[in-house]
Amino acid sequence: MQINSEHSQHNTVEEFNINDTPKGTIGYYWLKIVSDGFSNPISIPLIVARGREDGPTLGLTAAVHGNELNGIPVIQRLFNEIDVNELKGNIVGVPVVNVPAFMRKKRRFNDGVDLNHIMPGKKDGNVSDIYAFRFINRLVRHFDYLLDLHTASFGRVNSYYIRADMDQQKTKQLALLQNADIIVHNPPSDGTLRGAADELGIPAITLEVGNPSIFQKRLIRSGIVGIHNVLCHLEMIDDKIEINDTESIICHGSYWLYTDAGGLLQIEVNLLDVLEKGQHIGYLRDIFGNIIKQYSAPEAGIVIGKSVSPVNQTGGRILHLGIIKQV
Repeated sequence: MQINSEHSQHNTVEEFNINDTPKGTIGYYWLKIVSDGFSNPISIPLIVARGREDGPTLGLTAAVHGNELNGIPVIQRLFNEIDVNELKGNIVGVPVVNVPAFMRKKRRFNDGVDLNHIMPGKKDGNVSDIYAFRFINRLVRHFDYLLDLHTASFGRVNSYYIRADMDQQKTKQLALLQNADIIVHNPPSDGTLRGAADELGIPAITLEVGNPSIFQKRLIRSGIVGIHNVLCHLEMIDDKIEINDTESIICHGSYWLYTDAGGLLQIEVNLLDVLEKGQHIGYLRDIFGNIIKQYSAPEAGIVIGKSVSPVNQTGGRILHLGIIKQV
């Protein structure tokens, strides 16, 4: 295996400046965000591709939750394949946003907080608040567009789906370009990275690219194609948009179903199954093997995600039901 020594130099910076990367090159940086108990910097990795011609800046972020890994190779492969000599504008990749959680192989920040619930953070807040605030202000505010890559959480699996505000034309277009199984209309929620970007006037969507803690090749390839399509749409590269023959299923909303008792959960429907109202979806057994509860779909919809953990306390997740938009 040949080692590319050209990539061995990584500069540490405290503020992002696109001019640090010469036109027609790719730069590798550590963006200092905070310091740890030894006064050592906690820094976020950045990859910056700067085209020879001016154009928009597309931001790509992954691992806002430290166990959501599929977005990392999506970003890595994109930068390995991009030709900066033909690029107009800039691509800024953040393979890992939540560095403390990533290092601990955990979902949440090291104070137990979900970073995607507190964006854009606070200038004078607690440890997670400040980390979020500086990430937004030192980096995200420089983007013109944002694609935020996520996966399911522990004990769950996801289809390949997009969260986007389909009432906004720019975010709607970004979503449709992803060739996803499902698109859920979801106006930006307070506390999310997507919502913080929207407040700054940055069109942003969330890509839910599969399952946690693993790399899934098919979904990684799908993520790369979606980003390629966005680059074509924004005229940052001169290439053809790749659209699947099968159109994405549009949902005007979605919600999770939860158990109202504890036990061993068995779900008998699969991802992307279209359900009818009242259709059986699963049941709970007690530890002796007796069925104590059966569950059915409260309304018609599609299975976006589901629990795969059998041990289920009262209030545990069953499945994520998307409500299909009627044409």
